[in-house]
Amino acid sequence: MKDTESRTDAEGAPTADLGANAFYGLEQRPPNRQRRPQNVLPDEQIRALLGRGLVAHVATRWDEQPFVTPTSYYYDRTAHAIVFHSNVVGRIRANSERHPQVSLEVSEFGNFLPSNDPLEVSVQYRSVVAFGRVRVLNTDDVRKALYALLQKYLPDMRAGREYREISDQDLRRTSVYAVDINHWSGKENWAARAEQTDGYPLLDERWFTFTNFLEWQKSW
Repeated sequence: MKDTESRTDAEGAPTADLGANAFYGLEQRPPNRQRRPQNVLPDEQIRALLGRGLVAHVATRWDEQPFVTPTSYYYDRTAHAIVFHSNVVGRIRANSERHPQVSLEVSEFGNFLPSNDPLEVSVQYRSVVAFGRVRVLNTDDVRKALYALLQKYLPDMRAGREYREISDQDLRRTSVYAVDINHWSGKENWAARAEQTDGYPLLDERWFTFTNFLEWQKSW
């Protein structure tokens, strides 16, 4: 399955020739610039997706070796930052202190989109990729950030009622980070159906009756 691309994009850059990759140099094409304007997700929808998303995939690196780490998170609209936490010592902490430039991704999925054309088979999705610099929060902000994380995922639970208060010892055992977002890019494909080709028999309607992504996952 793939997000089908044409031979040339909206700006006339060839997509089939590997030599065309030079067109994507950061000095002439910013990382948040979309190739397909019709798929661009507006800023307010990006904020909404970051607010309801469940998992962020954070990309860090150690010199030439990249790493991607899935993590819980919350989006701080006021600070325009993504906040998450990890162990006080570990890969994310080491990578972030060595190279503070990071990117992260949050996405959600709807239905599968079957097609009689193998290059048109797809899935409904919305996604955000954000770029920025990561920093480790200081002690005064760590407790507040951890409570905000708990409030996002367990909104009906309260400190001192369902779970104990966060202690100073807890703060010494964790690292809490904020990714200050410099720029972002949002994209969506929420078509009702994928395109079909007239050059092959059309799919029977039964192929469109079991297409929900979450239901499909449960059938594994």
